[in-house]
Amino acid sequence: MTTTPTAPAAPEQLRAVGLRVTVQRVAVLEALSTHPHASAEAVHATLPAHLSGVALPTVHGILNDLTGAGIVRRVNLPDAGSALYEVQHEMDNHHHVQCIHCGRVEDVACAVGAAPCLHPSHDHGMRILEASVTYRAICSDCERKIVND
Repeated sequence: MTTTPTAPAAPEQLRAVGLRVTVQRVAVLEALSTHPHASAEAVHATLPAHLSGVALPTVHGILNDLTGAGIVRRVNLPDAGSALYEVQHEMDNHHHVQCIHCGRVEDVACAVGAAPCLHPSHDHGMRILEASVTYRAICSDCERKIVND
């Protein structure tokens, strides 16, 4: 996506949802701001050196807290292997495109024209909160490798 809504700073985001501001939570939010679509393991690997003592289970716990509070969105993509996380922006509704070879994930704006599956034929008495669309593709880098092999 070419435009991303500006998010408040991490401490303000945490306070706004009633979560205590900790160095670890701020670091995880900042990691996701600069590395969207990251797994818990990738977030853990990008933590600053002064937080090297933060264990992976702690990162999982923080991500669960942030997801539960609505600051972070858990994205489950077909070929990702594990859940990916991205900062949830207010009024942001987007889809994802995922390369089936290298796994690269990018945001894409909502579908143009008739939006797919936003209004199911039968909701079984449930209130629809969101529709998730993942476009499976081959990125240009992988396409070049395939052509050259």
